[in-house]
Amino acid sequence: MTDRTGPGAGASPTGAGLARRRRRRWVQYSALGAAVVVLGAVGVGLVAYEKLSRNITADEEAAAELARYEKERPTALVRDAQNILLIGSDSRSGDGNKEYGRDSGTERSDTTILLHLSANRSSATAVSLPRDLMVNVPSCRRPDGTRTRPMFAMFNSAFEVGGSACTIRTVEKLTNIRVDHHVVVDFHGFKDMVDAVDGVEVCLKEPIDDKAAKLKLPAGKVVLDGEQALGYVRARKSIGDGSDTDRMERQQRFLGALVNKVQSNDVLLNPARLYPMLDAATSSLTTDPDLASLRGLYDLVRGMRNIPTERVQFLTVPRTSYVYNANRDQLVKPAADKLFTLLRADAPVAVAKDLPTDSASGQDSAFDYEEESNGNGKSKVKRPGTPTATPTFRGNTAAEDACG
Repeated sequence: MTDRTGPGAGASPTGAGLARRRRRRWVQYSALGAAVVVLGAVGVGLVAYEKLSRNITADEEAAAELARYEKERPTALVRDAQNILLIGSDSRSGDGNKEYGRDSGTERSDTTILLHLSANRSSATAVSLPRDLMVNVPSCRRPDGTRTRPMFAMFNSAFEVGGSACTIRTVEKLTNIRVDHHVVVDFHGFKDMVDAVDGVEVCLKEPIDDKAAKLKLPAGKVVLDGEQALGYVRARKSIGDGSDTDRMERQQRFLGALVNKVQSNDVLLNPARLYPMLDAATSSLTTDPDLASLRGLYDLVRGMRNIPTERVQFLTVPRTSYVYNANRDQLVKPAADKLFTLLRADAPVAVAKDLPTDSASGQDSAFDYEEESNGNGKSKVKRPGTPTATPTFRGNTAAEDACG
């Protein structure tokens, strides 16, 4: 049986496991960086390998709950394509976390990313799902064994009431995309990860002086150490327009810079930097059982070493203010549906930073209706045919220079 008392244990909605070492909404951004550094693990030796593998916590409770609803989950359309849900928690519980806010006894997934890896591993597309998005949350199992009623609520409430399994089922019902794996990220090791690569460079258009985030930085190119990086991805009101959308885009740019730094030879080929990075990365992860080992992560992401940074893409699902509450979000149709359909079929998606906010552009794909078995007979499924142009959404890539 997996040790549930160690670092990163559990993914229950009460915080009994995750609450010990969870951070805020930006926490899942270390997961993709963690996946990249795992590629170098074979060079750290057997003892180190076993230690790093033990760092990862298996989310057995979520696996059992998902198995209960297997018949209603979406089917996977494309062999070898992978969809990984990266979940971050806003818990303030645990050592060192109280300084980031009051612990209310609950936690929500303030930021969630659906990471799609193409079947041929030629691209990686990370789609942010806003915490305030209004969605249908299914009936979910509470930690005490009782079940909630289906409800129409903010997306991040799914994690609060039913943990990672409830979040996964909500995403699958929203997108009709099968979630193959999930990662719940403990941000305890984030600062160590950034420090292990000697910092990450960002470009600031204006100086930052944010007392809430404990961050004071000059304008221009700045190499952030771990503590500064922590404040940078937390800051909101003092940077940009103060919106969650602006913060998500900033976090995506930071992750792109981190991926660039981790992929550089001075990290992957330098044991003195590689091992601390691996230790911090793996210590922050709670995953589905199939990924809960260094080998499992390696098997998943080994093809990512060949993905060029311009094909590591970040975007936020097309969204706009909810019609009944400007402080909530709703999907932009049909742009969001088109994005989900393309990802499910492993069809090409492009991003550009100059598109209008909350919209997708480019010519529509040609769509054909095809029959697909869903386990209960046949149903019509909309699949993209040959598009006249690759659909483009507002976003950025890991190759972009924020100072350019």
